[in-house]
Amino acid sequence: MAPYASDDSTTAGEVDEQRSGRRRAARYVVPVTVIGVAAATIGLVPALADSGDPDLPKITAQQLIEKIAKSDVEQLSGTVKISTDLGLPDLGGLESSLMSGAASPDQGGSSADPTAKLTELASGTHTLRVAADGPDKQKLSLLENAAEYSVVHNGKDIWGYDSKSNEVYHGTASDSPERGKDQQPPATPKDFAEEALKATDDTTSVTVDGTAQVAGRDAYKLVIKPKQSGSTVGAVTVAVDAKTGMPLKFTLTPASGGAAVVDAGFTQVSFAKPAASTFDFSPPKGAKVTEEKDAGKGSDKDFGKDFEKGGPREHAPKAGEHLGKGLDGMKTIGEGWSSIATFDTGGEGMPSGKAGGEFGGFIDSLGDKVTGKFGSGTVFSTRLVNALITDDGKVYVGMVTKDTLVKAADAGK
Repeated sequence: MAPYASDDSTTAGEVDEQRSGRRRAARYVVPVTVIGVAAATIGLVPALADSGDPDLPKITAQQLIEKIAKSDVEQLSGTVKISTDLGLPDLGGLESSLMSGAASPDQGGSSADPTAKLTELASGTHTLRVAADGPDKQKLSLLENAAEYSVVHNGKDIWGYDSKSNEVYHGTASDSPERGKDQQPPATPKDFAEEALKATDDTTSVTVDGTAQVAGRDAYKLVIKPKQSGSTVGAVTVAVDAKTGMPLKFTLTPASGGAAVVDAGFTQVSFAKPAASTFDFSPPKGAKVTEEKDAGKGSDKDFGKDFEKGGPREHAPKAGEHLGKGLDGMKTIGEGWSSIATFDTGGEGMPSGKAGGEFGGFIDSLGDKVTGKFGSGTVFSTRLVNALITDDGKVYVGMVTKDTLVKAADAGK
């Protein structure tokens, strides 16, 4: 019999009891950086099922969550493959430029700026080399064709290096005593697993569904599913290392079926202490070096804290800055996986049709026109997140279906 309890499901109370433990365990989340991935969102290549499923002792979902919370992995090195398929529309390369936030030399930018470079992980398939030795030493390298981009955190220094352009970006990490906890970006299976587990409540089913081998290691499969209808999320599967309790693979599949939206996994991993030289960095001869303060992007003091978390930087627009009433008045409709964020931009919605000229026609080609009691609007869709912008400027967005957004807008009238 397979070593799992397929009918075991954690209750809301049981999950709440584990959250404090997960917060403590978050200190050791593998600290590699991905900025703005759908939200702290998503996928790494199917890493790897090996020959047969391992024969492991039975474990319940609650016990497996406890195992993740107690995991104290601080040191590791390995290779991660990330595949993200959000189903974004083809804008002829425009979306890549927007996602990467390519830095402009005229604005003092640098191609080595992590906030610009690492957003590329939000789409396509990428291979990363990662290493960590506690909260103060981490390295991530994005391997490209005949080039490499690296982010190195060693003590107070944070370096970004783009070998293709021979540019270097330098900043300093936060001096906060909480630095080791706060500077944990969502990029590896454990990062994503922590985020997914935060969403577990009585709207969620959490079970153990067998075993697997990932990167040559035995693992249990934890499956997280919405109980509610209307969500675009089908299931989240986390392969948890049987020995260390560290998530080795994260897969998010959509309710609509097909390939994973996010599939993140180690293809090779070692929990031995990396060599100290792994985290050494000096700008190569002839490289252009941009200091964070010289780039006009906030203070050195706060550089590490925000970019490693994937959070907003001081130079970034504040919520609602360009949206009229904007996000300041944001409300949440519903709960759990079917919750919807809504706010009023105070504007007139998106230009569309003949009234919007050429740009209106372009917008129409990207979205679907919908009507209801609320009037009319346009739904912009990915395989995970949908957004409805009504013609009177109201916005409804969530990991829910188009019909669920329309019903929410109708209920608001």
